[in-house]
Amino acid sequence: MKRAIYPGSFDPVTFGHIDMIERSAKMVDELVVAILINSAKNPLFSVEERVSMLEEISGHIPNIRITSFNGLLIDYAREVDASVIVRGLRAVTDFEYELQIAQTNRIINSQIDTVFLTTSLEYAYLSSTIVKEVASYGGDISHFVPERLIDRIYAKYS
Repeated sequence: MKRAIYPGSFDPVTFGHIDMIERSAKMVDELVVAILINSAKNPLFSVEERVSMLEEISGHIPNIRITSFNGLLIDYAREVDASVIVRGLRAVTDFEYELQIAQTNRIINSQIDTVFLTTSLEYAYLSSTIVKEVASYGGDISHFVPERLIDRIYAKYS
């Protein structure tokens, strides 16, 4: 079985994330969508909320599993028996950073490869940070996230 892991903070999940999940899931037998628990960040949503949102918006994809982890991604990939890490690239600056991480991971565990997918053009600008910034000022986020998540995002700022 070919298992890949798609890690991220997903705080909140965006149309760009959904696009990457759908495309990645088509390439493997199972895709583990893994939410990083990062104590250095102050997330808008709890891990449990992010898991719930991802499960809700990805219910139509039969071969994915939503999990969370802390520590090194490469260790978690080994723990879930993933042979591939999927990373999305929006711009050249993403590539420079992601390449360093991928090369480091390859040194730590040469059995796990990283695959880079470029985002679809309509989401190349999109990030969770942008969604939070717009939402914090009450701006329209309907072009960035699924409709069923919009009220939950705005509620965090009221």
